[in-house]
Amino acid sequence: MPIVTVERPLKEKLGDEAVDALVRLINQGQAEQKNNVLEFVEEKFERRLSEEIAKLDTRLTKEIVNTRADLIKWMFIFWVGQVGFILGMLFAFFK
Repeated sequence: MPIVTVERPLKEKLGDEAVDALVRLINQGQAEQKNNVLEFVEEKFERRLSEEIAKLDTRLTKEIVNTRADLIKWMFIFWVGQVGFILGMLFAFFK
């Protein structure tokens, strides 16, 4: 907590109890302000984190779909090639 000092002329005018109350009031105001700033920053951080996670999730989903489509395409090409090779071997063998 920050230390607040009160100058002697103000202390003499207000008295010890009033100065203590003033210092508590100032410290309480600073603590509330600090809490408000922390809450604001926390909410902003959580919102930004949620947005970034959503973007990342969308990007990864698209990438997975594209990868899966490429995999299916190459599997089809591989199996067509295999069937073509086997048919070629069978035609060559039975002729």
